[in-house]
Amino acid sequence: MDAGKLSPEKLNEIILSRLGARRPETRLRARLGEDSAALDFGGDLIVASTDPITGAAREAGWLAVNVACNDLATNGAEPVALLLSLMAPVGTAEATLATLMEGAHQAAVDLNVEIVGGHTEIVPVVTQPIFVATALGRVRPDRLITSAGAKPGYQLVLTKGAGLEGTAILALDYADRLRSLSPEEVRRAQALAWEISVVRDGLIAAKNGATAMHDVTEGGVLGALYELAEASGVGVTVWEEAIPLRPETRLICGELEIDPLRLISSGAMLICCPDGRRVIEALRAEDIPAALIGEVTTGGRFIVRKDGTRRPIEPPAADELWRAKAKLDVAE
Repeated sequence: MDAGKLSPEKLNEIILSRLGARRPETRLRARLGEDSAALDFGGDLIVASTDPITGAAREAGWLAVNVACNDLATNGAEPVALLLSLMAPVGTAEATLATLMEGAHQAAVDLNVEIVGGHTEIVPVVTQPIFVATALGRVRPDRLITSAGAKPGYQLVLTKGAGLEGTAILALDYADRLRSLSPEEVRRAQALAWEISVVRDGLIAAKNGATAMHDVTEGGVLGALYELAEASGVGVTVWEEAIPLRPETRLICGELEIDPLRLISSGAMLICCPDGRRVIEALRAEDIPAALIGEVTTGGRFIVRKDGTRRPIEPPAADELWRAKAKLDVAE
């Protein structure tokens, strides 16, 4: 199979058709477009999500903690605890493991989350360290938000910008091979790694009328739009010109000839709400940039490109990060 996420069809056929027994405690079940589960044991709901970091070598620990906690934020949940599994190749230095875990530790401190367990192993079948993080959070039952809450007529808001995580990973792992960027531009691109968290974005949006949210990970902004629309059974129309892009993202994507709207974008939160202006104002009051990028419709999923053409938003395929890394590896 090709690198990247399974297609929606294969995910439903191979994975989501084999989910064991259905428990009465489950309030939010596994389905396309949902990144978390919610369990009801009385009182607050427990929200759980798991994510791997496979495309990054440096700062994998930092990214793992933030990406897993981001999933909880899409449900309006406060992250509480983490389980981390770290698999590293034979020959990995102790100092490398310590550096990776220090990144995870600092991210957890910043989010006020405790790392409560996990697994660490040196294995011969991986070629670089791989983190898998499982995050646990809490939310009141009446405040649980899912990806299925988008309704026709509602507006779509995006925080920060497209391609943040992909930009940071490429600048961190291939700094000496990005010819179109000055040393200062490389440093700014690398610094985007510290904007990966969307926990504040999600909690603020939840308090200001968000009805559906999706953190923008593999497949980029267009992948997140497709998955949110699929989960809600709606259409969407978005305007390419309205989607914010950092200058460093434009430069890297232009050099490598990749689509920034299909580049992994942790750090951006896709928010559906009845009043986009209210959400944007609340986010900007907390120094979180946000923009209105489109609207929910009754049918059809389209992006209006800069030249005015309407193109369908396709199911997410392999992330552009893999294509970029392949080009840069060949250039080594």
